[in-house]
Amino acid sequence: MSIADNLKLYKNEVESSGVTLIAVSKTQPNETILEAYNAGQRVFGENHVQEMVDKQAELPKDIEWHLIGHLQSNKVKYIAPFVTLIHGVDSLKLLVEINKQAAKNKRIIDCLLQVYIADEDTKFGLDFDEIIELLRAEEFQELKNIRIVGLMGIATNTKNEKQIAVEFKELKVLFDGIKVSFFRKEPSFKEISTGMSADYKIAIEQGSTMVRIGSSIFGKRTIKHFKNDPLAN
Repeated sequence: MSIADNLKLYKNEVESSGVTLIAVSKTQPNETILEAYNAGQRVFGENHVQEMVDKQAELPKDIEWHLIGHLQSNKVKYIAPFVTLIHGVDSLKLLVEINKQAAKNKRIIDCLLQVYIADEDTKFGLDFDEIIELLRAEEFQELKNIRIVGLMGIATNTKNEKQIAVEFKELKVLFDGIKVSFFRKEPSFKEISTGMSADYKIAIEQGSTMVRIGSSIFGKRTIKHFKNDPLAN
């Protein structure tokens, strides 16, 4: 099946549920992304700063670029002029830097707080208490060039669907509590970014509003190495 055919299948299934489909285009060449673009896809997710910067410069300007990988503070300045949404914000320090670079570019940058929901040591994210602490911090209240629009989480890499469902459900419960406590008057606080190719159906059942699907749309990825790249993330 072609990229257009794959996209049509996912768009019909995902977007009929009112969920945003993020096509994960990391390591995909520009011509492949253009195939998806020409099939109607506008939202793309990248893990590496340098790769996203290069692609944004060369591809159509109405693409919405989402940074879905772990972001280091010293790389924020490279994506601040154009990034649509930063998914993996896991510290107040990072938010402060995003705010600083957004102000320099006269923008307000939308962000998701990444929550640690997996039963694995390799995942990033804030625990429940840390999120509450961050949202109550005086320093956070002073940030005028960022907007928290929701939460993001990555489930444990397991075939146990019950465990995955529980992890996604816990994130939804946390989201609902934070919405009431901190963002009651903010209609923009509405996103839950969970679910990838293997578990997106469970994520949607548990309240996800954004799913990140890559290889199932584009096929196998080309592995790239950014070891010597100063922007590698």
